[in-house]
Amino acid sequence: MIRFVNREEEIKVLEEAAKSSNAELIVIYGRRRVGKTRLIVEFLKGKDGIFYIAEDASKRVQIREIKEKIAEYFNDKFLRNVEIGEWEELFEYLKKILPRDRRIYFVIDEFSYLVKNSPEIVSVLQKFWDTFASSTKIFILLSGSLLGLMSERVLSHSSPLYGRRTRDILLNPLNLRNSCEFLRMRFEDKLRVYMSIGGVPEYLLRASKYKTSNDFFRNEFFSKYGYFYREPYFLLSQEFREIKTYFAILNAISYGHTRGVEIANFVGINTREIYPYLENLLRLGLVTREISLLGNKKSGRYTIGDPFIDFWFNFVYENRESIEQNNFEIKERNLNRYFGKRFEIIVRKEIFPLISSFKQIGRWWYKDEEIDIVAINDATEEIWFGECKWRDNVDASRILNRLQKKAKKVNWKNEKRMEYYVIFAKSFKKRVENCICVDLEDLRKLLFQDNKNPRY
Repeated sequence: MIRFVNREEEIKVLEEAAKSSNAELIVIYGRRRVGKTRLIVEFLKGKDGIFYIAEDASKRVQIREIKEKIAEYFNDKFLRNVEIGEWEELFEYLKKILPRDRRIYFVIDEFSYLVKNSPEIVSVLQKFWDTFASSTKIFILLSGSLLGLMSERVLSHSSPLYGRRTRDILLNPLNLRNSCEFLRMRFEDKLRVYMSIGGVPEYLLRASKYKTSNDFFRNEFFSKYGYFYREPYFLLSQEFREIKTYFAILNAISYGHTRGVEIANFVGINTREIYPYLENLLRLGLVTREISLLGNKKSGRYTIGDPFIDFWFNFVYENRESIEQNNFEIKERNLNRYFGKRFEIIVRKEIFPLISSFKQIGRWWYKDEEIDIVAINDATEEIWFGECKWRDNVDASRILNRLQKKAKKVNWKNEKRMEYYVIFAKSFKKRVENCICVDLEDLRKLLFQDNKNPRY
């Protein structure tokens, strides 16, 4: 089995709950392939209980499968042979055989498939918890990948289970540092892979087979037999019915249409009708809405939040015909344009916080002017300005000069503030004083803390 990477915080939460002498009802949710099952398997090591992985099958099939798991655990011949057609019947029988004073782990992985095919299962489980389980030592663990169903039917205020769950864990993709542990490439290639698929463990395992990022892209994205060639269809079709509309919206954003009216015009629907679709994409983390730090909060921009979806729509979706004919060749300049955008996002979210402890970090724009990183500390009246360049041999003095001119247009404590400047690039032709210059080697050292005194 592949080495288990990170998830220390989630394991700690689960282990602390396991030490409780009370009944526990814990919900784990997160996107497909993010590592929920592996987390559960690691947590269950050395623990006694029932572990059922649901499939997207009929209610009758699901009941029969979980019934067999329960019968096997309790060595219950009657349950093994009896026909049960309703969830309520199964949980009523479970009340009769479950011990009250012994910790038993009852795990349903991909619980959202049960909810999808049997919406009543949530109310049945609520009744089981209220009338029996809550007064025992049972440890119920539910996980699900269908984020829409998990949010609406299991986690929302309107769910019958609301107020019953003792904890819930949203399992996010791994960060850059942990993602790099999967890959055996030079650091720049690791960055390129992370900017194309993010920190989804299953995706990283696929990338770990390659020695260069270009080989990975060529075989897994730009081949009709590639692992990622059709992945968005599977991902989106599980969550949405009107998949064509969602594809059109994501395609619009990938083309640079970042405002609601622009997206609606591209898709061909009224502006008012576009926002429910955008809200669904926001809820799933596939799209994000940014506002300018220290700018107009009503003037937001929509961007694709998931790097895999962003990469796929930028390079695969519009080139499907060439890929099908096996004659598509990616141009490096197009890759670099894309990586320039994603590099800025990674630096702002994961790298800059290693340099500064400021909590308010974002992007700033006004009319045609834009600054990649602006961070403020109201208490100390300090402000950072930063630029990100996915280029080699950057002349930091030229970038700094332009950055200082744009900084004058940022209206915040103008007469009092202390200003700091930082530039991130692949490499520098010329560094400059009064500005922190971070190249990829500096960034690597920052990330892995293998040098207490980076160059800057």
